[in-house]
Amino acid sequence: MSGDSAMQVDDDRLQVLKSAPNGANTRPGVNGNGLPNHKDDDSSMSEDDDLPLSQTTRKSESISTPPRNLKRKKPVYAESSSDEDTPLASSPAKQTASAAVAMPGAARTTTVPAPTANGHSVHKQSIKAEAADSDFNDDAPKPRKTNGKTTKPPKKKVKEESDNFDASSDEEKPPVTKKPAASRKRKVKAESDASSADEKPPTKKPAPKPRGKKKEEEDASGSDTPKPKKRASKTKKEETNGSPSKGKGRKKEKQDEEQEEVFRWWEADPNGDGSVKWQTLEHNGVIFPPPYEPLPKHVKMKYNGKEVDLPPAAEEVAGFYAAMLETDHAQDATFNKNFFEDWKAVMKQHPPLDGTKITSFALCDFRPMFEYFEAEKAKKKAMSAQEKKDAKKAKEDMEAKYTTCLLDGRKEKVGNFRVEPPGLFRGRGDHPKKGALKLRVRPEDITINIGENAAIPIPNMPGKWKAVTHDNTVTWLANWTENVNGNHKYVFLAAGSSLKGQSDMIKFEKARELKNHVDRIRQNYNRDLRSKVMADRQRATAMYFIDKLALRAGNEKGEDEADTVGCCSLRCEHVTLEMPDFIIFDFLGKDSIRYYNRIQVEPQVFKNIRIFKDNKDDDDNLFDRVTTSSLNKHLTSEMKGLTAKVFRTYNASITFQRLLDEETLIGATLQEKLNAYNKANRMVAILCNHQRSVPKTHDQSMEKMRHKHRCLKYERMKLRHALFNIDSKYKKQKKYIDDESDIDDDWIVSHEEDLKAKEIEKAEKKFAKDNEKLVEEGKKPQKDSVLQERIEAIEEDFDRLAQERGTKKATLKRERPVEKIEEAIDKLTDKAKAFKLQIDDRDAGKEVALGTSKINYLDPRITAAWCQIHDVPIEKMFSKTLVTKFPWAMEVEQDWKF
Repeated sequence: MSGDSAMQVDDDRLQVLKSAPNGANTRPGVNGNGLPNHKDDDSSMSEDDDLPLSQTTRKSESISTPPRNLKRKKPVYAESSSDEDTPLASSPAKQTASAAVAMPGAARTTTVPAPTANGHSVHKQSIKAEAADSDFNDDAPKPRKTNGKTTKPPKKKVKEESDNFDASSDEEKPPVTKKPAASRKRKVKAESDASSADEKPPTKKPAPKPRGKKKEEEDASGSDTPKPKKRASKTKKEETNGSPSKGKGRKKEKQDEEQEEVFRWWEADPNGDGSVKWQTLEHNGVIFPPPYEPLPKHVKMKYNGKEVDLPPAAEEVAGFYAAMLETDHAQDATFNKNFFEDWKAVMKQHPPLDGTKITSFALCDFRPMFEYFEAEKAKKKAMSAQEKKDAKKAKEDMEAKYTTCLLDGRKEKVGNFRVEPPGLFRGRGDHPKKGALKLRVRPEDITINIGENAAIPIPNMPGKWKAVTHDNTVTWLANWTENVNGNHKYVFLAAGSSLKGQSDMIKFEKARELKNHVDRIRQNYNRDLRSKVMADRQRATAMYFIDKLALRAGNEKGEDEADTVGCCSLRCEHVTLEMPDFIIFDFLGKDSIRYYNRIQVEPQVFKNIRIFKDNKDDDDNLFDRVTTSSLNKHLTSEMKGLTAKVFRTYNASITFQRLLDEETLIGATLQEKLNAYNKANRMVAILCNHQRSVPKTHDQSMEKMRHKHRCLKYERMKLRHALFNIDSKYKKQKKYIDDESDIDDDWIVSHEEDLKAKEIEKAEKKFAKDNEKLVEEGKKPQKDSVLQERIEAIEEDFDRLAQERGTKKATLKRERPVEKIEEAIDKLTDKAKAFKLQIDDRDAGKEVALGTSKINYLDPRITAAWCQIHDVPIEKMFSKTLVTKFPWAMEVEQDWKF
């Protein structure tokens, strides 16, 4: 990408943040976010679904880790650094290492040794499941190093710092002590049981209440949660009338049946009880991938030019690599090294049958296996439509019982019910474990969560479950630990389920609640920017960046994880100071996507960063007295349930709402409305650093779109010239005076030749089809002279077009009234304009992923209300998956605001 494009993106980032959501403090020349004011610039994300965020060329999939341990010249600053403004000193904290987790079932069936188990109990796993969607983990405060020994922070010191904070706070709050999640949930449950012992979620869809009564109950409840607007659907009308309407065909009946099965949980219990998630739960567990089928005997890899007879276990792992032979992964040194080490470990237990000793990766030739896999792919593609349909149906029939479960008597869809097959770990960015072998998951590795009285599912492969639990305070159905990174994998209900919907709604309501507290919180952290306590000052500075730049909080990383950071884990090398008050961020964020941003900040923030970096090396932590857990603990004291991720969700949604409200769309066309919406979505995606690499086919698809646009303009040109031929007075009318300036004579010649070839091909196909039909009916086929006559007629038409070039006059194949020609020109003009907007929108979003913010950070009610106001079908903004995921948002009032 060019430098100009990168500069444009940086302007877009500043444009998104040019005004604080709730009027943060400002100073001359600087907006509420601490950034310089800019005039409005044009900036998914582009599903979707992309502009770069830096002022330098980069792509999300080809990013190298920023250089570390560089020698830095100590900068000379003109501003004062009096002792009065310097906080208490502190020492850098030591990072903790992570441990991998064993997979007993997999270990028994493979030769790759698994790491030692971490001893997580089912209870701990269930607690972790509840926080699976969070951007952080509540890690314990890091120990400090003193004289080469690791010691815990002195209790007295911590207490003094805490007291200092309470004394300076506007509102004195008791210290927040974090209790285990399960204990809190049991307490809530006990209170709930005391108030209503018999209260249970309904086991079937409740009958709709009369509208007036429902409204009275809502008014009496006094809930702050806005009730979604009810729109009378066809299903509702059918229930009211007492008889179902007659659907046309099976497809219609199936759709009606699915609509009737939707559980309107947001009306029955919009807030959720916060503890017990279900009363009864029945499901069929997970489906395991089929066992490995050995390759045909004639397909073998080669070593040093000779074929190798591998046993199935070693052959399967070799096949994983062979299938990726032509990908970028196979060209990566780290990927190849990790694969070869794990493969050798497998071959140690399952050596080649012919005694070949494989010791050098360079002598391995996986090409024969690769060519076999490619041939199998080609066979699948060559299958007839009926064969593909039959194969798909067979697969769906086999998986049918795993796709749903019974939750409190209701049928709900299950999300990821398929266990991931074994393979090679790919990772994202420069992950140190890419290429490592992902072991086959077996029943002995999986814990099942199910109702006490429900039948325990039988695995579809030999083996017994690791454990069976009945924890109704969590929402997962099964979990296990993968061997590469030791991460917990969970099976949850589908995105459109009631439990997921409740979780989403609570998340966005919590972000919306922040509006009532954000001004006070900003006042508090702006005050703490000058605190005498180093921990408080660092925390306030981190909060400033999380609020203004929507940064993730960041986790500690082990040595065996990708070197990605967030706000709390920034190192000195990631932040550069530039006089007088600019800060340059350059680091790898989540998924190894580079974050580059040069921003203007408050003078106090600039001074704080200078102090934090003083006497530190490049690889030292910038915020050495702040952890994600301590930051979130403080945020919880500011507002119940507040975390750094809530701030990110709030800033994304409030910015999106503001950008949409700023657009004046009165009299706008549908495409203009779509462009305005996508522009706002893009700017939020840039704010949140949601990047993607430019699709490989982008240039090709853009060229096709531009060609189609020229074709529309060519058609309009011929109609204009036909109008001029009828009456020359039309040449002077403003409506028709503008010509198609980007259509030159060379393009017209080429385009008309292409049209001529297509017309002849079309005539030949029709001639052949007609003859086939005549033969089937027992009649004589047409003579070749008939086809020749048609081709000659086509050539005559295009000879006429060639003679009309440059004359600004044209004749149509069939005569049309002037009114019809004028109407056709108007339609083509509008169509060409709309298509040009579509081209611009597609090109602007080539490096921004719009889907991530739509799914996770933008309150869907903003989109639903905006679509109602501007009369835009929700399907234009949300895919079918998102409409299913957010049913509670689809019925919101059109005047609803975040």
